[in-house]
Amino acid sequence: MQIIGLCRFSYPAIGGFQVDHDTIDQRIAYLYGDDRLEERFRLFEAVALPCLRAQTDPDFELIIVVGDQLPRRHLDRLHDLIADLPQARIHAEPPRPQREVMKEILNRARRDPDAPCIQFRSDDDDAVAIDYIARLRRAARDSDALIRQHKAVAFDWNKGYIAEYGPHGIQMAETFRPFDVAGLGMWVRGGCKLTIMNFAHNKINRFMPSISFDDPRMFIRGHNGWNDSRQKTPRKIDLDPIGFEHAEIFRDRFAVDLETVARVFGRA
Repeated sequence: MQIIGLCRFSYPAIGGFQVDHDTIDQRIAYLYGDDRLEERFRLFEAVALPCLRAQTDPDFELIIVVGDQLPRRHLDRLHDLIADLPQARIHAEPPRPQREVMKEILNRARRDPDAPCIQFRSDDDDAVAIDYIARLRRAARDSDALIRQHKAVAFDWNKGYIAEYGPHGIQMAETFRPFDVAGLGMWVRGGCKLTIMNFAHNKINRFMPSISFDDPRMFIRGHNGWNDSRQKTPRKIDLDPIGFEHAEIFRDRFAVDLETVARVFGRA
């Protein structure tokens, strides 16, 4: 079964952001600001990509959506970062309404529209467990009786971690976040044009049967100064320096390595 992931890498969509801008030029200037983009690249390199390279089931695709006006130096850097991830490809689009363009991209990516597929979203500052793809595929197989009765079914792993990254390492906390972006997937029936981008992630269970798994911990959500959800209503989250036991979990289960984080974020 085809599994398709979608990652919006600073794509200047019309809509889809909690931070408002009066014009698309203002949004582009905000998204492509040097400080913001540098942080996104470091998070992508140290957090989001290693776990995808390490998937125990490598049979998936990742579409990275960028704006068609992303400066060449940044586009080249992005190509360099995914050079050893054959599942990933970059797709450039002009600014368009977010849901419209993302739904279109996902449906075009289906090799056989008459066959079912699984879709997931990938944020550039999140990590998923290295068995995430395998568990998505297994969830669909184990839910055969349910999925035969519906156009779409959501699979949600609701426990994970939240983490901040910097030159001194990682601060983290355990978290329970049902129907968050990370750890959420969606099975879609063949011939159905619904996509995971048709729905706000935290409301997807209002529109289809949804199965939640409380084990194992499946994601690490990034917590940083440029989180879109924190720009209007910042939430204080108590984080502690990562200890030895959790450092091993981050490395072995999520491919997030403490030394790599310190090196990437310690660069001038």
